[in-house]
Amino acid sequence: MTAQPPNGPTDSDEPAPLSDRDRAVLAVERQSWAGPGAKERAIRERLGLSPTRYYQLLNALLDDRRALEEDPVTVNRLRRVREARRNRR
Repeated sequence: MTAQPPNGPTDSDEPAPLSDRDRAVLAVERQSWAGPGAKERAIRERLGLSPTRYYQLLNALLDDRRALEEDPVTVNRLRRVREARRNRR
């Protein structure tokens, strides 16, 4: 007989929920921005990230099933934008 963890069996198929930072990245993408530089300024002030690092995280989130489950409208919109940019290259 194998010992069970104190909180019961673990389900390795169940992914961890999105982090607060991942949710904050999606929240930034849900907003519209007034002018040039406003979004980048908000990224630095709200998330404490450089815009380059932010876009790296965002790109990874677009391929994460958990992000799609969390905010399907935003993720699908951003996937379409990303695909359109790739097709133009």
